[in-house]
Amino acid sequence: MTGLQSKGIVCEELSGPTALRLDQFCVPEPGPEDVLVEVKAASLNFPDLLMTYGKYQFKPELPFVIGMEGAGEVIGVGAGVGGYRVGDAVLFRGKTGAVSQFKLCSTSDISCLPRTLSFETGAAFGVTFQTAYVALAKRGGLRAGETLVVFGAGGGVGQASVAVGKALGATVIACASDEDKLEIAKNSGADFLINYKTENLVQKILELTGGDGVDIVLDPVGGQLLEEAVHCLSWQGRLLIVGFAGGSFGKPDLATIQNKGLALIGVRAGEYGRRNPFAGQKAMEELLKLTEKHELQPYVGKVWAFKDTPRALRDMEARKVVGKQVVTISSC
Repeated sequence: MTGLQSKGIVCEELSGPTALRLDQFCVPEPGPEDVLVEVKAASLNFPDLLMTYGKYQFKPELPFVIGMEGAGEVIGVGAGVGGYRVGDAVLFRGKTGAVSQFKLCSTSDISCLPRTLSFETGAAFGVTFQTAYVALAKRGGLRAGETLVVFGAGGGVGQASVAVGKALGATVIACASDEDKLEIAKNSGADFLINYKTENLVQKILELTGGDGVDIVLDPVGGQLLEEAVHCLSWQGRLLIVGFAGGSFGKPDLATIQNKGLALIGVRAGEYGRRNPFAGQKAMEELLKLTEKHELQPYVGKVWAFKDTPRALRDMEARKVVGKQVVTISSC
């Protein structure tokens, strides 16, 4: 496969989605532990948008191919690779490079595609569901029978957290900013729904729990919601801080945190696996088993053509979309 050429969506400068171009580049030869994947579909995440502005914590060197996750078919394996063969359907994850015709992956970054997922849903699965599982099972220690609140429940991480939380045996209270997003959460298994634009969030959660509060709040939004979260938690509850999609960090009340014996837990799911590859791989294996057992599915809001990737990111930036945005990869 010497000299294999691939087309991809390349970020050339840090000025946002308008700087993205469909371009061609040479794919390196697979190393001993590498797998070469023909990409069938990739999905877009909020960090992809941030990277086009240089605002994400990981800042790839320019130019770079965007995309953190995708799914496809193995077309080449390195000499030292075991467990994968040409023709296998896989999903992959990484920091960049997904929105391209071919992707060279380390074996630590790929998994067999569950039988319950298509290439499109598989492409939308890895980042958000891995984040949800690491947050809830590994960092939050969620136990069956506990009560979980999920903020931003109609977004990618939020929807995944609702589905994973239910699969782990929790009662799930899904919170979102409009009825369409709450419908996504309901279809993902949420037991109770709260529109925090029209309802008093803290009051409603305390009503649902008989005044006790909940065991865990998972927050990918930040800002005012993070501040309200500490008042929704029970004694020694856990607040999982997953992200700040709302644009600000928020300033939770430290006196309430101390008085209620709360735990604030930061979640970096990708870093969890990078710093301890064995733990990351084990978490992914557990998640895939859970996925097949409970037929977990990401919510795909829209499927885009390869060439329309910049427009998809612009629509994400303008909050015109719901669910995961998936790009089908073609030879255009």
